[in-house]
Amino acid sequence: METTETTSTPFPHVPPIIESDDREYQDSGVPSTVAIAGHPLHPLSIIFPIAFLATALGSDFGYWLTRDFFWARASLWLIGLGLVTGMIASLIGMSDFLQIERVRKRTAGWAHLILNISILVFTTINFILRLGDPEGSILPGGLILSLIVGTLTSITGWFGAELSYRHKIGVVGAGSQKYP
Repeated sequence: METTETTSTPFPHVPPIIESDDREYQDSGVPSTVAIAGHPLHPLSIIFPIAFLATALGSDFGYWLTRDFFWARASLWLIGLGLVTGMIASLIGMSDFLQIERVRKRTAGWAHLILNISILVFTTINFILRLGDPEGSILPGGLILSLIVGTLTSITGWFGAELSYRHKIGVVGAGSQKYP
């Protein structure tokens, strides 16, 4: 019986949006500068602001459809929690950005940073607008801000994944923080 050897590329089947370096993809990777027992904290910390801000968008839609004050109050709390946890996640991510040269050399790193700062700015504005009047500020401004934040979160998440999976940043490995 004859066997045929199959080959599969180790590279992602999705072409890079911005840039790619085969050496980085084949490299063992660069560990995060903020980790517990080798486990990077940034990927763990981002789940909270993403969950809170995505749910705030949902509760804004809930208010739009029902005009029930419950949804306005829920949005206010969710946006506030998203802002606080987003600041924590951003401090952890900023540590990696400042300490790992490979991040700063990648356009995906800068795009991830700038979009996340934009998310925090829009979320701060959205929260401040709602403080005095959680119900009156949802339509249309609050809902639009929540949509912008949701869209930017999806885009910056892609760039964060590019940094982790394509450029091997913030993973367990012994690669160079500059270049492989």
